[in-house]
Amino acid sequence: MTSPILRKTIYLRASRSEVWAFLTEPEKLAQWFHAPKQILAEGAKLEMFGTTSGDLLIWGEVKVAREPEYLEHTFTVKPMGDAVSLVKWTLAEVPGGTQLSLEHLGLPAAAEAFDLILALDNGWDKHFIQMREALHVSVPA
Repeated sequence: MTSPILRKTIYLRASRSEVWAFLTEPEKLAQWFHAPKQILAEGAKLEMFGTTSGDLLIWGEVKVAREPEYLEHTFTVKPMGDAVSLVKWTLAEVPGGTQLSLEHLGLPAAAEAFDLILALDNGWDKHFIQMREALHVSVPA
């Protein structure tokens, strides 16, 4: 049985350096995701806290941080127990902005974990929408 992989790609009307800041800087992360207490830098501990609750929600370690093109970190949430997954962010320059791609690997494959997969899938969709709003990107209809 293969492990599920979540893949998401969005386009942002912002430079890679602006998007990088929204992936790594605490005050910018808090605008669309969760609030770490320190910048996400290679080798640093990853701890994301609820912006309203202050509770530790996500933890792991930043494995790779190549500004402004690639960020990789481990990712664990309480419902995963001891399991550790991996999140990879790729920022590609495109005409007019940045293509941001996420790959979330190493997720539990058991049928009883499917609700967790659905919750993470839905969560990433919502957070990407919040990132667009935080970057003040208007998309013409």
